[in-house]
Amino acid sequence: MILVPKPGILDIETYSAGHSDAPGVERVIKLSSNESPIGPSPKAIAAAQEAITETGIYAEAGARDLRKSLAEFYGLDAARIVCGNGSNELLTIIANCYLQPKDEAVMSAHGFLLYKIATLANSAVPIEIPEDNLKMDVDAVLAKVTGQTRIVYVANPNNPTGTYLNADELKRLHTGLPASTLLVIDAAYAEYVAKNDYDLGFEMVDAFDNIVITRTFSKIYGLAGLRIGWAYCPKHVADTLNRVRVPFNVNVAGQRAAIAALQDRAHIDQSLRHNETLRVWLTKNIRSLGLDVGESAANFVTIHFPDIVGKTAADADQYLISRGLILRRLEAYQLPNCLRLTVGTEEANLAVFEALSEFMSQK
Repeated sequence: MILVPKPGILDIETYSAGHSDAPGVERVIKLSSNESPIGPSPKAIAAAQEAITETGIYAEAGARDLRKSLAEFYGLDAARIVCGNGSNELLTIIANCYLQPKDEAVMSAHGFLLYKIATLANSAVPIEIPEDNLKMDVDAVLAKVTGQTRIVYVANPNNPTGTYLNADELKRLHTGLPASTLLVIDAAYAEYVAKNDYDLGFEMVDAFDNIVITRTFSKIYGLAGLRIGWAYCPKHVADTLNRVRVPFNVNVAGQRAAIAALQDRAHIDQSLRHNETLRVWLTKNIRSLGLDVGESAANFVTIHFPDIVGKTAADADQYLISRGLILRRLEAYQLPNCLRLTVGTEEANLAVFEALSEFMSQK
């Protein structure tokens, strides 16, 4: 008998990250992974470099100092914070803990690919909700919740569309879920949202036993390469995750860098100002070319291309690559005629706009 993995594994499409190469092009500008164009705080870099001298010793197993810093920064209970090797690890651990074969996990058809991967890896069933307006429809989600639904995933804001559920919508979604269903709010881009009706969700976690929020230092803090994420959970969920997560899962350099980054408010504010200004600029100017650009609350925009030969997203992608500009194709997100563009430097944004202008003007 040939050795085979458990059901669901071979149904997974291998995750493909945003690529970063353009064959034959000397200078490449990568705008495919929603990385910070500002980069990490100099204080975070210094803290990581200093920590390198201690890499012969294991990091504190529970990321105690980082959890304490997060608790003080947000006014949370440190005992209910679980840190991980990026928020991806925590999302995977949550699925490993709460999904069994034939259970269901509900998610957006255009949501982060990891939700489906983690569901299938546990031999569970992903229930993908279509969205006509590229925003999660609370009523459509609740209509698909059954007695088998164990997890509902919400990326807030969503990747790759940039849309979000406001505080009332989020509360209505949770109210409609049974106590046996865990609401997982993936808030990787929360720091970028400048909307009065957006809710970080921490008070909901404090009030209920079936909500978890995951966060990351990969985006606005610019620490993607160090892989630092965290989750705020009900006490019983934190206890469950800590039983399953790998000991020493957060490296010492990453912990020290994250603490320093959290404390450098000036750097965070600089990143916010940069993103807000240039996201608005990109949206306005790309729309002027006759392309639809969705409203985004994050550090990227989604560009919609016409289904016309020579003007499709695939055509645009090849044109941009030939000029060393790398955006994210979205076929895997069931958005084949869209490209996701990370808000980059002023130079990078201008280069993309000029290239798209040339592309759209071609006969």
